[in-house]
Amino acid sequence: MNDLEKFLRKLGLEQYAEVLAENDVDLEVLPHVSDDDLKELGFSIGHRRKLLAALREMASAEESEPFSAGPEGETANKDDKPVEEHADRRQLTVLFCDLSGSTELSEKLDPEDLRDVMRRYHDVVAEAVTTHEGHVAKFLGDGVLAYFGWPHAKEAQSEMALRAALAATQAVSKIEAAGKALAARAGLATGPVVIGDLMGETAHESGAVVGAVPSLAARLQDLAKPGQVVIDEMTKRVVGGSFELEEGGKARLKGFATPKPFWRVKSAIRASSRFEAQHGDSLTQFVGRAHELGLLKDRCAQAKNGEGQVVLISGEAGIGKSRILREFIASLEEGEQTVLRYQCSPHEVNAAFHSVIAEMEASAGFLSDDSAEARLDKLEHHLEGILGDSAIAATLVAGLLTLPTDRYPSLEMTPQRRRQLTIELLSERIAKLAAKRPVIMLIEDIHWIDASSLELIDAIVDRMDTLPILVVITHRPEFGSRWNGYGHVTFHSLNRLGRNDGKAMTERITGGKALPDQVSIRILEQTDGIPLFV
Repeated sequence: MNDLEKFLRKLGLEQYAEVLAENDVDLEVLPHVSDDDLKELGFSIGHRRKLLAALREMASAEESEPFSAGPEGETANKDDKPVEEHADRRQLTVLFCDLSGSTELSEKLDPEDLRDVMRRYHDVVAEAVTTHEGHVAKFLGDGVLAYFGWPHAKEAQSEMALRAALAATQAVSKIEAAGKALAARAGLATGPVVIGDLMGETAHESGAVVGAVPSLAARLQDLAKPGQVVIDEMTKRVVGGSFELEEGGKARLKGFATPKPFWRVKSAIRASSRFEAQHGDSLTQFVGRAHELGLLKDRCAQAKNGEGQVVLISGEAGIGKSRILREFIASLEEGEQTVLRYQCSPHEVNAAFHSVIAEMEASAGFLSDDSAEARLDKLEHHLEGILGDSAIAATLVAGLLTLPTDRYPSLEMTPQRRRQLTIELLSERIAKLAAKRPVIMLIEDIHWIDASSLELIDAIVDRMDTLPILVVITHRPEFGSRWNGYGHVTFHSLNRLGRNDGKAMTERITGGKALPDQVSIRILEQTDGIPLFV
């Protein structure tokens, strides 16, 4: 048995060993295989998720593990040096997940059956955590403790933690035992901790957390009802408007001197703009970037005259790419153009057409409490106004939006043909919209785009040079250059703010109140021209 077969067997996926070998996928290639690749190889949704989660966990362990197992399984460092205590100060989001009614369950089930139920419960919670790039720290009986932000700090780690908690409670609800579905509840808290190895005379704990945050998360879990997720004030502040929340008031929690406000998490919100969801109206007055705004306005004028334009704005995180888009759209006359927003997400890189689906739902006017039938009616009305009465279009797009299609004739075609026809249809929709009035497409964070949405963007760029369409794309420097050979494509790299702009920004943040010179100099030096850091 080779290494790949051993790895798959540990995951219960040994049935895929042959198909992977036939496609020259070994253990070295496997970490680079995408969700789309696995889908093409015949992996089910659950098995794809399990394998990708295991690969992420393995990569994280390889990056963070400073020690290797000795011949007898003992832990030793590679140089056989004594283990040293090490700790870091971090901001973490801590998740406590607990199985509701576990005591009652233990009275109804045989111990061996209970063990099997607990194993399945731990597995689905751990999978939700690792899928969302968290770290399972401990299994505590019927509880699971997980960290987001350690061993590696992650962008949007609090958002990932909430998504993991929602996924975990949903997954647990699908497990049945003693004649009824299980239910989990979760508490999350965010804040500074010290995390590392605690070394004592007779005990050693790796990855121990010291601080109030874990205790707060545990107490918040106690406030949650079965199936609920409860968060603290700091987590709410960090995730912004990315989730639908219900205010819970203030609660007196054991071990805390003052009552703590808390919120119940109802669902994730598919935001049209990640920037807007996080910041809302809490923004400072816009500073600088006159050249960039001028560039966008110039390309917009060209597009409105029938010379389609694409502008790619590159820059590191926090440098102000999304803020420029906001100011540009605010400068336009309302109603003179159709604005379509496509927000790419690090959580949905493997979800086909994710950003396109979100734009379609917004354009069709979907509401969170709409029934499936109401959504279908709205979708039909939207498509008829653009493409005319087309059963094929309605069937394809309804399927894309996971709506029932039984009111339409079934389409007999291969998945490849369906995908190709869907891209052609979506591209034609944009062109027809542009025939009515100019279209501005805002594609944010394209470095996180899924492969299917990127294929659609390719199709639009190919045909838009004679259409009144402006496509503005933001991305980080790691996004590979595309469309270099097109005359209607402009590339612009966003520089950091100069010292004068940085100083002006600090003055506007303080409301014109002068800061001591030493404080002002330190802010400018440490933020180094990144607006978000200022």
